[in-house]
Amino acid sequence: MHSHHADLVFTNGPVLTPGGPPNGATAVAVTGDRITAVDASAADDLTGPSTTVVDLDGRLLLPGFQDAHVHPAPAGLEMVQCDLTGAETRAQTLDAVAAYAAAHPERAWIAGGGWSMEAFEGGAPHRSDLDAVVADRPVYLPNRDHHGAWVNGRALELAGITRHTPDPADGRIERGPDGEPTGLLQEGAMGLVSRLVPEPSPADLRAALLRAQEHLHSLGITAWQDALVGSFGGIPDPSAAYAELAREGALTARVVGALWWDRGRGAEQIPELVERRAALTHGRFRADAVKLMLDGIAETGTAAMLDPYLDGCGCATANRGTSFIDPELLPDHVTELDRLGFQTHFHALGDRAVRDALDAVEAARRANGPSPHRPHLAHLQVVHPDDVPRFAALGATANIQPLWAAHEPQMDELTIPFLGPERAGWQYPFGALHRSGAHLAAGSDWPVSSADPLEGVHVAVNRALPGSRGPAFLPEQRLDLVTAITAYTAGSARVNRLDETGALRPGALADLVVLDRDPFAGPVGAIHEARVARTYVGGGLVYAAPGE
Repeated sequence: MHSHHADLVFTNGPVLTPGGPPNGATAVAVTGDRITAVDASAADDLTGPSTTVVDLDGRLLLPGFQDAHVHPAPAGLEMVQCDLTGAETRAQTLDAVAAYAAAHPERAWIAGGGWSMEAFEGGAPHRSDLDAVVADRPVYLPNRDHHGAWVNGRALELAGITRHTPDPADGRIERGPDGEPTGLLQEGAMGLVSRLVPEPSPADLRAALLRAQEHLHSLGITAWQDALVGSFGGIPDPSAAYAELAREGALTARVVGALWWDRGRGAEQIPELVERRAALTHGRFRADAVKLMLDGIAETGTAAMLDPYLDGCGCATANRGTSFIDPELLPDHVTELDRLGFQTHFHALGDRAVRDALDAVEAARRANGPSPHRPHLAHLQVVHPDDVPRFAALGATANIQPLWAAHEPQMDELTIPFLGPERAGWQYPFGALHRSGAHLAAGSDWPVSSADPLEGVHVAVNRALPGSRGPAFLPEQRLDLVTAITAYTAGSARVNRLDETGALRPGALADLVVLDRDPFAGPVGAIHEARVARTYVGGGLVYAAPGE
C-alpha cells in the first residue's frame, strides 16, 4: 500500500457537504481519523489495495449527528428498570408496572419511569392506582419529562409525606380535595422521595452509559452534550462513570458534560465547578459547560411566563410559573461563568425564562466583551416575538427539541388551553429563529422523548409527528430539510465546540453516518422512514445495521 492511499473510501452515492442539499454522486476518502478528500476523482486516486471501499449504492453520506441536550445515564438506567415509555394508556401503564414488579420480587423499590401524562385524565395519575398493583413495596416513577414523579402510598409513608407536609420552595405536592397527597410530586417535591430510592452502583452507571452509547450510535449520533452532570431529583451523577470510560478509551463518542448548577445555592459553588471541570476533563470527555435550569414545564404550570396561565375556563390565574434561579442574581452568575471560560446551557421553556436567560447573556457580553463560549438556550417552548431577534444579536444559540413541536394530546389538552391563543402561537418558533439569523442546534432530551435525530428532523420539517394525518402545528415555523439536518450536525457541533466535526470537508474528523436511503430523494412525509446503516467516529466503525 502506498503511503498516500486512504484507509477508507465511500463512493457511488450522494454526499451532504456544507451548504447542501447533496449534489449528485461523489466520494469521500478517510485516512486515519481525518477526511482527506471530498471528490470522486481524488478518492479514486487515494484508493489502494488495502483501502476499505464502502459502496453507498445511492445512500446518503452525511456528518455524524450530534445531540445538544440529552441525558444518557438515566436513559440507560430506565432501559433496564421499569420502563414505561411504550405505554400509551392508563391500563397499559399499570399493566407494565405490575409485570415489572412481579418479575423482580428481589427489588426493594420499584423504580424506572417514562409514563405519559396524556395517559391519565388531566395528566395526573393517583397513588391508589399504584397501590392496586404494588402494595408491598414503595414505587417511584418519574414521568416522561422527568419534571414530576408518581409514587404509591408506601413511598409517601416512608418519606413522611402527609396532608400537613409543606410544599418545598421549588416544587409542589399535589393534593386531593380532602388535602391528602395524591401521589404526584412536581419538580423539587420529587426529592422528598427520590432521596430514599437506592442509588445505582458505579457498575450500574457504567453499564447504563455503555448501553446508552450503543443506542445513540445506532441512531447515527457521534457526539452529545450531557445536560445534567451532577445529581438532582433522583437522577444519579454520571461524572465518575464518564471519567472512567474516557480514561479507558471505552467512550467512543465525543461528549461535553454540562455541570449541574445547584439551584439551591449561589455563586459560592463556582469554585467547585472550576475544580470539577479540571478533574473530569479527559480524552473524549470535557466538562466545561454549566447547566442552569431556569424554570419547569408548561403542562404543570411551572414554566416561567411573562403573563399568568389561564384556568380551564380561559380566565387568568395568579400563576406565572416558577423561576428556580433568582432572575436578579442570574446575570452576575452567568457573567462570572463566562469570564471563567464556561459555556452556559440554559433550560428555558417559558417566555419569561427565555427573556431572563437572554438578559443574563447580554449582561455577560457587556462585562466581558465577545465570548467564544457559545451560550445556548434549550427547549424554547414559548418565546415572545420581541426576543426572537435577540438570539442572533447576542450570539446565543437556539437549542431546539423538534419532536415537541407537534399536535398531540399533551399539547392540545394540557398546554394550549392554559396558554391562550396568542401565546400558543409563539411556541417552538424554529422558522422565525432561523429567519432572524439565529444559530440553531438540536437535541432530543432523551429519555424525555426519542433520541432518533431522523424523527426530530421529520417533525422540524413537517411540524407533525411521523404518521400523523392531522394538521401541521404552526406550519409557518417549519424548517427545510437542509436546515433541519444542519441543526443536528454542524449546529450542534458548533454548540459542542467540536469545530473539527459537523461537516464533510478535507481535514475534518471523520465522524460520519451512512443512511439506508437519500431522504432528499423522497417526499418530506417519509423522512422518518430513513434508518442509519453505519456510524463512524474518527474513521472507526462504531455501529453497523444488521446485514451491513
